[in-house]
Amino acid sequence: MLSFHEVEHRLDFWGSLFGLWHVDEKGLEILWTVTVGGTVLEFSPKTLIMTWLVMIVVLAVSVLATRNMNLRRPNGLQNVFEMLYEAMRGQINQAMDPEKGKKYIELACTFFIFILFCNLIGLIPTLMSPTANPNTTAGFALITFSLIWFYGIKEKGIGYFKHWFKPVVVFLPLNLLEEFVKPVTLAARLFGNIYAGEVLICTWLGMFLGWHMAFGWIVSVVWLAFSIFVGFIQAFVFTVLTVNYIAMATADDH
Repeated sequence: MLSFHEVEHRLDFWGSLFGLWHVDEKGLEILWTVTVGGTVLEFSPKTLIMTWLVMIVVLAVSVLATRNMNLRRPNGLQNVFEMLYEAMRGQINQAMDPEKGKKYIELACTFFIFILFCNLIGLIPTLMSPTANPNTTAGFALITFSLIWFYGIKEKGIGYFKHWFKPVVVFLPLNLLEEFVKPVTLAARLFGNIYAGEVLICTWLGMFLGWHMAFGWIVSVVWLAFSIFVGFIQAFVFTVLTVNYIAMATADDH
């Protein structure tokens, strides 16, 4: 039976073919390093390249869906985008006043589409999901955390922070804990579900070395279908929670 890193190495087609990224003698990815003002920053080249690929795919799909829009005879992709728009508008209308929520629909759609493609691209053999890296999901969570504060302060000014002292000031530590736990749970939930799916697929493949992993591919198809479902659900959950957190931050009674 092959280990997880051995299966990853065998599936590392693009890194081996084009030298886009490299691994050390232990099979671990060699990180890119950048020094800024004496601080060394490390980046995963595989995660970055996969994220750039997702950006290109999302851009291409969006252009194809909106290039020749027709209100009378919408095409397939236009229908999909319209359904997504209506679904996000429905979720936002449930969380806040519809008039106030109009400006958040595009944000919700962008979150959902990009995270969904990040989740699903790793199900294509030899590719990986950017969201299977905790740094990616942490970045998404920090964006959500920043948006909560940005829109909360924009709507209420410095009065936004009054909710930290409710119902009484002694609850300040608990309210602060709740505030900073939100991005942690968002990041951990998304990373855990997507990474676990990829690990399980690699495990199935590694169990069938004798048959050149052919049977492993067949068995993993069953999990693949479930992983597609999980990818949709996790993108939806992350987006809906972001919308609800913004709704709470901008609510008049918050």
